[in-house]
Amino acid sequence: MGEVAQKISNVDKQELIKILQCAFAEEWLAFYQYWVGAKIAEGIERPKIVEEFEEHANEELKHAGWIAERIIQLGDKPLLDPDEWKKQAKCKYEIPLNEDTKVLVEQNLIAERCAIKRYQQLCEFCDNKDFETFRISRKILKEEIEHEQEMEDFKADFKYY
Repeated sequence: MGEVAQKISNVDKQELIKILQCAFAEEWLAFYQYWVGAKIAEGIERPKIVEEFEEHANEELKHAGWIAERIIQLGDKPLLDPDEWKKQAKCKYEIPLNEDTKVLVEQNLIAERCAIKRYQQLCEFCDNKDFETFRISRKILKEEIEHEQEMEDFKADFKYY
């Protein structure tokens, strides 16, 4: 982080990096869960769900990039070893062993709800203390809330089949 940026940030930098590393790991796991789910999905509404999962996978990957850039700006490196992702993540993503779209949607809904809590935590932690991390977290939070709604909509639509 630049000299002035470090001076004006009023947050425990090590704690922030710890939370960001966790979020970074969770975004990679979310990316993979959506990506692989789109590949194996079978069942009701498959074409629509595959399209939505692919869109969400791209957004989760974008989130991981934003978080990685912020970690670097704060003077650290994002987790470099993928083996660390599952260890560091607090939001646990389910291995999609069942390719039924209903099961995949439910797994992603659970993951999105955890992600919402993560970015709410980051927003609260950084509010009026670290405006750049707050801005990034708020932007991601907005998209995670949209993802949750889309999964809830699919789940509601399943009732009609």
